[in-house]
Amino acid sequence: MLDLRQVAGQIPALTAQLQKESQQYQRRLDSALQLWQQALSHQSTYQQWQGEFPFSCALPCEPLAKRHQPQHFDLPHGVLATDGSQIAPSRHESVYCYLINIGRVAISYGTGTYPLLDSVPEVFYQPDDLYRGRQWGISTEDWLKWQRAIAEFQHLAHLATHLSDPSLPILALTDGSLIFWELENLPRAARQEILTPIWSAWSELRSQDIPLVGYISAPRAVESVNFLRLPACPHATPDCAVHCADLALENLPCGTVHPLRDSSLWAQLLEVGEFSPLWQSRAAVLKEYPAEHTIYFGYLRLGNEIARLEMPAWTASDPQLFNLALQTVVAQVQKGYGYPVALAEAHNQAVVSSGDRQRFFLMLQRYLQQSGMTNLQITNKESRKRSSIA
Repeated sequence: MLDLRQVAGQIPALTAQLQKESQQYQRRLDSALQLWQQALSHQSTYQQWQGEFPFSCALPCEPLAKRHQPQHFDLPHGVLATDGSQIAPSRHESVYCYLINIGRVAISYGTGTYPLLDSVPEVFYQPDDLYRGRQWGISTEDWLKWQRAIAEFQHLAHLATHLSDPSLPILALTDGSLIFWELENLPRAARQEILTPIWSAWSELRSQDIPLVGYISAPRAVESVNFLRLPACPHATPDCAVHCADLALENLPCGTVHPLRDSSLWAQLLEVGEFSPLWQSRAAVLKEYPAEHTIYFGYLRLGNEIARLEMPAWTASDPQLFNLALQTVVAQVQKGYGYPVALAEAHNQAVVSSGDRQRFFLMLQRYLQQSGMTNLQITNKESRKRSSIA
């Protein structure tokens, strides 16, 4: 049980630290805004610097002063969305397996068609399901997360192929980044194993002219802020390996904006309803992506929140698909009172509660016992947790 009296004694120190960080944040933001003005005048110069930097630095694909202003969208259209949840394997249960549950949403606006709201669960128990990632040092729990990501996109493509109205303009929407940063440190064979089915699903959407957008609420990325490190560099041409090889990232002379987030910068630069210029991410993992699937992004101001929208090149480079994506996302946010309604519903369909988890393992144990397997036991720890009076 949490003793709030003891916690209360630690709050003053926490408050003092937050006040200190707030002052540091304001200094970084002021510096970033000054560098932004400099970058506006010399954007083409900085874009020519293509060196390898020790930080992820995106490149603007449009003038920095560019602002997209999505128009109100009230034509008949459709939105597809998926989200996933899981029951992780546990050595304390009688059976070592896991379950992935994919929430699916297909909504048609202006057609009178009933929406699809459902979930598709799948149990994984084969040795290849459980241990395939071990050859690359990936735990079963982490391998489960990647299989869930694959399933989310595969179900999104399935909705597009089998359950959408081809006469409508349609947006495919997913929660989270399309840049799989966590793959950077995995062997190439593992990356290909995970990414290939995802790209296949994206290609299916592309073949049907359905734009794909990854929606990120409260983004933590720093890619566009890091572009401002270029005008902050004191050297004629930035070359981190030559000039700053011995310095820690936070001690670099261009580090006056570190660790300011993109969302903090764009909160100062965007009006409500505006979308920033497009940027091309230069994340290391994108070197594995085919050119048509490399990721572009921008920031959309929605009231007090800055959302990051990511899209593959085939969506970003097609004006019709790009405009459809922006207009539909804004309409979704308005319908969802600040968050895309299709994503919220997909999450609600996907979520697996602690009660669901317990019932799943109890049902599994009962079926196995009825089949004659009587030596199934949960550990004392799991048994005690289930009967706890706390």
